Amino acid sequence: MKLLEGKTAIITGGGRGIGRAIAVSYAKQGANVVITYPVEGENFDDLNDEITSYGVRFKAYKSDASNFVESHELVNQVMQDFGQIDILVNNAGITRDNLLMRMSEEDFDKVIAVNLKSVFNLTKAVQPVMLKQRKGSIINMSSVVGVKGNKGQANYAASKAGIIGFTKSIALELGSRQIRSNAIAPGFIETDMTAKLDPKAVQEWRDSIPLKRGGTPEDVANLCVFLGSDMSDYITGQVINIDGGMLT
Repeated sequence: MKLLEGKTAIITGGGRGIGRAIAVSYAKQGANVVITYPVEGENFDDLNDEITSYGVRFKAYKSDASNFVESHELVNQVMQDFGQIDILVNNAGITRDNLLMRMSEEDFDKVIAVNLKSVFNLTKAVQPVMLKQRKGSIINMSSVVGVKGNKGQANYAASKAGIIGFTKSIALELGSRQIRSNAIAPGFIETDMTAKLDPKAVQEWRDSIPLKRGGTPEDVANLCVFLGSDMSDYITGQVINIDGGMLT
């Protein structure tokens, strides 16, 4: 029996990086997979082929997670197309890094909208569905930066810290209906974006981590599988660091 057999999951920003790894891992474990992407023109044929090869359904929807109306329209359409939503992974996120003295209001507002307001939008939209089912798992992607802060990332840190507070509040509100809400706080995860950084700086970062390596998108995806599955039925309101011991 696969861990997510028969479940349907929405993963915002599921087309690349960590989101894509979650989508593939969910498919391997038997879940039907829905991903969102914000702009026209993206092609997910290769991801469709990979996911459907596991015998599950896949669909990508153009939907801006930072837009309240589009988020509700998305959930309504997924319910028409799939009939259920068991897992919501709020993974959409961007960075607009700068020191506070140089950070524009636009860059602050955009990061808060995409990273934090999107979590409100999708969670509010999916809440009636999960309440009716009397079961569901909401997984919110925070960051170790939301736990400890980081210079040059006041906007990003604020958004990720806000996700933690939101996660805990929703766990308290919805727990009596067997709807769970947890946050994941990744540390240094090696993706296509980090591959463009100075190799020496990346190695110094790895050396500072107790496990002496950066994380992989699959490391985060494995935790998402656990939190989406019935194996974590008694876990809610938690923030789980996945950082190789960085914050130990």
